[in-house]
Amino acid sequence: MNNKQTTLKSPVSLSGVGLHTGQSATITLHPAEIGFGYKFKRIDLEGMPVIPADVDLVVDVSRGTTLEKNGARVGTVEHLLAALTGMELDNVLVEIDAPEVPIMDGSAAPFIAAINQAGTVEQSAERQFLVIEDNLTYTEAARQVDMIAMPYDSGTRMTVMIDYNSPILGSQHASISSMDLFENEIASSRTFCFLHELEALSKANLIKGGDLENAIVIVDRAVDEEELDHLAKLLNKQKVAVKEEGILNNVELRHQNEPARHKLLDLIGDLALVGVPIKGHIMAARPGHAANVEFAKKLKKLWLQQRKNPPAPKYDPNKTPVFTNQDIQRLLPHADPFILVDKVIELSENHIVGIKNVTIDQPFFKGHFPGNPVMPGVLQIETMAQTGGVMILSNVDDPENYDTYFMKIDNCKFKEKVVPGDTMIIKAELTQPVRRGICSMHCKVFVGNKLVTEADLMAAVVKRN
Repeated sequence: MNNKQTTLKSPVSLSGVGLHTGQSATITLHPAEIGFGYKFKRIDLEGMPVIPADVDLVVDVSRGTTLEKNGARVGTVEHLLAALTGMELDNVLVEIDAPEVPIMDGSAAPFIAAINQAGTVEQSAERQFLVIEDNLTYTEAARQVDMIAMPYDSGTRMTVMIDYNSPILGSQHASISSMDLFENEIASSRTFCFLHELEALSKANLIKGGDLENAIVIVDRAVDEEELDHLAKLLNKQKVAVKEEGILNNVELRHQNEPARHKLLDLIGDLALVGVPIKGHIMAARPGHAANVEFAKKLKKLWLQQRKNPPAPKYDPNKTPVFTNQDIQRLLPHADPFILVDKVIELSENHIVGIKNVTIDQPFFKGHFPGNPVMPGVLQIETMAQTGGVMILSNVDDPENYDTYFMKIDNCKFKEKVVPGDTMIIKAELTQPVRRGICSMHCKVFVGNKLVTEADLMAAVVKRN
């Protein structure tokens, strides 16, 4: 899973008809800046209004997902959003000249092909994730829908089970263990419906753009010639037929469990409306757009809580560290007893996570509240600064020739005491690129899941004379 935000290298366009409106539509996918997300721009309307891909803007889930803002709508967005998510894109503007995204062949494959044609590019900012730390559930008893999000450290995993009591389909399931597999395993799966739904959808003024080229029609009962003639007229075909396979016109399935894979595709597209990729395992039994959207609302609420109170980085003592204490001593211009970072467990150009084990034998505890030992706040700040210094110096070819010096401390808050026996998890993130040796960082210290200290630090990296 990529940890940097991405966008398109260049614009790319596709044209087709809307599944339900039957209107011709052209969409153009454009590169977008960091933090932009996914947004739709209705260029056919006055003022060209922009509609963010936000679950709180969903207004209709009848056979598709429709967004609306200030009276401007865009419908059937789920297949395109699934493609953007599956290709791990973060920031894309979608210009569209109609009220509905074209259905293409009923899958996400044409959108994937367009994205591959345009190419993707990595951006400088870190990607943000909704991290599932505890089970989150959603249930619709009437429809027998059950959904759960569970912790999964390796990235995004999704599993779907469907059961329509159909002798043709039977029970099916589909899963994906990484978005790297989306393009080859899920994207080509087409939308589907049952024969008995066609008439109802038509009477509801839907599927005006429906065709046997962009949807699978499952026939799960006997059909006489008169009904087949009626279906042919409804679908603008000279003739339609049903054979033993139970698929109208005997369309060849791309996968044995194509319907289940398409439901997984829909789930991925609908959960894109949360606004950030999800680190977790999502399992869904009998999902549909309505349930997907309600679950996405719960996930978005969790994401907003995490933005306000970010979770502590995961610390597994069994994993090999990025830097050991010996590595750190080679980078930092300090010596015992003033090396305050024991090891580094995460490192990128823009962030670092370090570990400090607080033990009672450390010299400052003898004089700092000796009857009630507390780690001095200034040493917590120094620990944050040293962690950030390791991040900066790890990107320098000759770190032994550089020193880092404090320039500024802002917004420092001590929320909880740090005492002997605690393990400090220190996370430092650059708040802007390093320029002329000046580093600005936001630093946090966690003990367990509790945020105990945070501060904005500025330091200068100076080459020794």
